Amino acid sequence: MRKTFQIIATLTIIGILSGALLTKVNKWAEPLIAANKKAETEKGIFLVQPEGKFYEKINTTEIDIYKVFDSNKKLIGYSLAYEGNGFQGKIRLIVGLSPDLNKTTSLEILEQVETPGLGTKITEEPFKNQFKGLQTFPKINWVKGKEPENPNEIQTITGATISSKSVVSIINEGIQKVRSLRDRGLL
Repeated sequence: MRKTFQIIATLTIIGILSGALLTKVNKWAEPLIAANKKAETEKGIFLVQPEGKFYEKINTTEIDIYKVFDSNKKLIGYSLAYEGNGFQGKIRLIVGLSPDLNKTTSLEILEQVETPGLGTKITEEPFKNQFKGLQTFPKINWVKGKEPENPNEIQTITGATISSKSVVSIINEGIQKVRSLRDRGLL
């Protein structure tokens, strides 16, 4: 009985110390993680809007959306950073949109934890290139096992259909929220 009590006491003390240490590490790392996330987003803004020279964040708690301007201060479009569920976890992406929100300019995947060699193909060029000049109205659709026939369709990745469909779903949901902001006069 005494041996059992010693084991329980030892494990309790180790658990408390480990929890305290993890809390300290988390508090130390949290601002660094936030700064890295912000830096990746800023880099992504100009990757999806390559003609952009500066940007302005639209103040809203609903979504991360940025107006992107050229060197003459003319609006060239928007950069939308949004996230949603993929096959194995969250996918965070940024997509460039035309000023009328009816076409995409480019897509970058900022974070993902998809299956290596399959789902991670959403970060590669054959898949991402499909989002250059893609029509977004009424919404983006996907096709499986055949070439896209419409200007608002992309082809899913064989073996990573769920990841491909997730990217489309995330973009459609984000664009719907941006259009809602525009309709309410907040853009």
